[in-house]
Amino acid sequence: MSEVSAISMRGIPVLPTRRLWVGPALVVMAVISVLSSVTVFVRTPLSELPLYFAGHYFVLDATSMLFLLVINSVFLGISVYMSSRVSTSRLLADNLLPRAALTLAFMGAMNLGVMANNLLLLWAFIELTTVCAAPLVAQGDTLAPRRVAWHYLLYSSMSLALTFLGIMCLTRSAHLHGLEISFALDEMAKGIASPGNSWQRLGLALMLFGLGSKLGLAPLYSWMPETYEAAPTSTSALLAAVQFNISVVAVFRVLQVFRGQDTHFVSYELLIMGCLSLTVAAVQVMAARNYKRLIAYACVSSSGVIAIGLSVGKAAAYGVLLYIVSNAFVKALLFLTAGRLRAVYHTNEVKALSGVIRVLPFSGLLFAVGIFALLGFPPFGSFMAEMLILSGIVQAGNLIAFTLMCTMLTIIFVATGRSIFPMIWGPSDHQGPQVKETWVTAVPKLGFVVVLILLGVYTPAPISALLAQVAQSIGGQ
Repeated sequence: MSEVSAISMRGIPVLPTRRLWVGPALVVMAVISVLSSVTVFVRTPLSELPLYFAGHYFVLDATSMLFLLVINSVFLGISVYMSSRVSTSRLLADNLLPRAALTLAFMGAMNLGVMANNLLLLWAFIELTTVCAAPLVAQGDTLAPRRVAWHYLLYSSMSLALTFLGIMCLTRSAHLHGLEISFALDEMAKGIASPGNSWQRLGLALMLFGLGSKLGLAPLYSWMPETYEAAPTSTSALLAAVQFNISVVAVFRVLQVFRGQDTHFVSYELLIMGCLSLTVAAVQVMAARNYKRLIAYACVSSSGVIAIGLSVGKAAAYGVLLYIVSNAFVKALLFLTAGRLRAVYHTNEVKALSGVIRVLPFSGLLFAVGIFALLGFPPFGSFMAEMLILSGIVQAGNLIAFTLMCTMLTIIFVATGRSIFPMIWGPSDHQGPQVKETWVTAVPKLGFVVVLILLGVYTPAPISALLAQVAQSIGGQ
């Protein structure tokens, strides 16, 4: 009997020789993307931005530079996870080539979308990332992953249809004022009437409602927990920690265009959606008995915090940016670690796991660290960000939003701790030695932790300057 046949009989998936290069190639592409983003950031002074490319269709400004750094850094960790899981996941091994191709197409659309200087082009790239992600969601090993993938595609298409309808309303508004609107983001403000009419307000409201739905804001949030739970772990991390950011960029672009307009109704819209999302998340976290779904509902609450912070504007803008960047690394850390737990325990149910820290010392510890970062504990960046957002809410005089946010975050903290902490530190029934983790898979996760601590304790001056410039572009102080 050949060695390959013997390995296959033991249940270990074996890739055909011609596909052995796929996993390493994915990691190499991710490394190239990170190095390219870092090189551009180091060699391009902020004073020289923006830089335009391809006939002004693409732009490198502070916003695009920040999110290029974030999404490519997170993708590096995800690519290492995918490459390492090939040896233990038959489903991934059998479909690695198409999944890697779709993932690279997804990241290509993400990078181009973040740099898009045209509203319609940005809208198209968001749709393209959705089209690439849907088949990846369908590769999950839970019940009915294809049904979930269709639901995800339907919800995303509906959200983007609302966004497109808002764009058409803006076009109608400009026509009524005798203006010619340009969808180039750096020129679009010239086609916006001041003061705006009802068509303009309707268009802006629809655009933010559609993009807010892509962010998982209530009331159109139900796709997020369902999709994050059913999708393969690497895809959940891609959606939560990478795709989420292109929708954030779209919201920022809209706010940058309308920065000088009277948009109080937008603040109210974001505030209502944010408060509603926090309330929904608090209720659902209390009922969650599935650790992957619990993380997903925590993502809904994070979207609520972001929306509330954006509704405040000036005083909270820097805190919102710090929160968004921190959450990208927190979500990636949690989902990738959750994938490791599922690989060992073969379930997402909290009650089936106990004493994880004894069975999987490294992954259990990282999962605990990720939960603490998610809940806004010091010394992580999410703690500093939440303090800045709450401070901004107080300065704005919105004590109702301050009280509601503090109350809902407290409920989420208690409910999450009640479910997760016994799972990590409870008594273990596991018989046998501890499960080891290779240093290759450990390094990216440790890198995420280091970034989170740096954001909370000491943010390097170049990164802080970049965050401040983006905050100013959306109306921050």
